[in-house]
Amino acid sequence: MIRLLERVGRPFLIAVEESGRIILLLISAITWMLRPPFRFRLIFKQMEFVGVNSIFVVLITGIFTGMVFALQSYYGFKMFGGESLVGATVALGLTRELGPVFTALMVTGRVGSAMTAELGTMKVTEQIDALHSMSVNPIHYLVMPRIVAAIFMLPVLTIVSDFVGILGGYFVGVEMLKINSGIFIAKIVEFVDLEDIFNGLIKAACFGLILSLIGCYKGIRTTGGAEGVGKATTQSVVLSSVTIFISDYFLTSFMF
Repeated sequence: MIRLLERVGRPFLIAVEESGRIILLLISAITWMLRPPFRFRLIFKQMEFVGVNSIFVVLITGIFTGMVFALQSYYGFKMFGGESLVGATVALGLTRELGPVFTALMVTGRVGSAMTAELGTMKVTEQIDALHSMSVNPIHYLVMPRIVAAIFMLPVLTIVSDFVGILGGYFVGVEMLKINSGIFIAKIVEFVDLEDIFNGLIKAACFGLILSLIGCYKGIRTTGGAEGVGKATTQSVVLSSVTIFISDYFLTSFMF
């Protein structure tokens, strides 16, 4: 019985311990954000890596998400003559949910994994220990710029995703399915509020914090050489993706 309890309780204790360490890393990163020297060069470099270099994959994901969503919405609304609502449905779905979530998942796969692999390689090759020996705090030098860049760039990428997604929905709805162009746009204006867009961007910033924090945490905790770097990268992507979905539920509950 005791062994059974130990077997069941051990994963729970490990999860609690990991959560505590991630929260401590977040507190430390926030503390370093407020202390000089402010490493703007490193932050801008990470913003380029997180934002500019992710635009292509976000464009592709966003436009096809909007096109598929418009197609599915049209067939659903057609059953009761509500085809005019396709534009508003696509715009609301993208700005509130699909834009922030799909953008975060794409960035997690491209950027979060790269953060873990880069920091993990630095950890196993003792480069992070070398920073300590030079009196450079690794959280200030490595972690803080990545978190700041992700928090600022995820909303920007989400705006791009929302815009091209609505364009994709417009193309499918108006050009392919022959919905009246004026009605398509008028319903978007009627049903989509600025609050929907802003709340979606707040969610995107939260997802940026999550994926960068977990990516950096898994990286600086890596052990076991090259094999350990691979395992940490996989764990980072899985944990970040699951956490994004869970947090999306709670953020949606509070905001909408």
